[in-house]
Amino acid sequence: MLLHLNNFKPIQFLICILFSGNLLTAQDIPAVISGNMIRLENFKSAWVNSRNIDIWIPDHHPKDTLAVLYMHDGQMLFDSTKTWNKQAWDIDDVLDKLQQNTALKKFMVVGIWNSGKTRYPEYFPQKPFERLEIHDKEYVKNLARQFSDMPSITGPWSDKYLMFITQELKPFIDSAFVVHKDRKHTFIGGSSMGGLISLYALCEYPSVFGGAMCLSTHWPGIFDQKDNPVPPAFFDYLQKHLPDPENHLIYSDCGDQGLDASYPTLQKQFEKILEEKGYTQDHTLNIFFPGQDHSEKAWKSRLDKPLEFFMKSISGI
Repeated sequence: MLLHLNNFKPIQFLICILFSGNLLTAQDIPAVISGNMIRLENFKSAWVNSRNIDIWIPDHHPKDTLAVLYMHDGQMLFDSTKTWNKQAWDIDDVLDKLQQNTALKKFMVVGIWNSGKTRYPEYFPQKPFERLEIHDKEYVKNLARQFSDMPSITGPWSDKYLMFITQELKPFIDSAFVVHKDRKHTFIGGSSMGGLISLYALCEYPSVFGGAMCLSTHWPGIFDQKDNPVPPAFFDYLQKHLPDPENHLIYSDCGDQGLDASYPTLQKQFEKILEEKGYTQDHTLNIFFPGQDHSEKAWKSRLDKPLEFFMKSISGI
């Protein structure tokens, strides 16, 4: 089944579909073990390229109002048979197991597909980039051109990407589905560059998002570790812009294999900033996973940690 009739508002839903894209019922919809999937094909935006949005709605009581988790790299979340590397987060499986505990409030997952070539400039935090020296900016821009194969790129456009999420996608979700609209019940998450943009979203829109889930956050920003100017720019930005810990949650982690091998030292610097900004164990959960690498398989294996952390918080446990 593709639609959960107990959790969306039919008239508003149809109006929004006409405005933003098409409802897809093709065979390439991700298979899920429970709940229901909706795909919005080529969701239109005034800010960024159109893209697919995969929405997972858990099995739930018709009177339930769901919390919402916005996730980047949406094509990698649900079904390994549909992904390029035959790996997936299987977030529906993980949430289904957690939500067997009836004391926990339930999440709907909004999987935002990355746009392929534009993933890097969309996920690279823009204001930290603007803090770089001119020659460092040029270096990052050249990398962005290489990653995206787009010679015309002049820098990150993550601010536009976040405007798409907060001004177009979230209003659509809020109007079309029976969900909590407030900050406390609205979360954003991703891995690698998706971890960076999630934390940036929390800082830029603290009244919209109540928590950020950042797995294997790509603190280097680039792939050259020697004399890398990017992490200091990120950390300086976070020192000034991390939101009030009383109203926000942050989960972060890393492994130490593959690409994750470059993260532990930088992750410790981030954790120190969190401590200095007043984040305690009630507001942040940071875990090191020795032996784990940079892959959907690894993220799936520990995904229950941030999800349970967020679910217990909004459930008052």
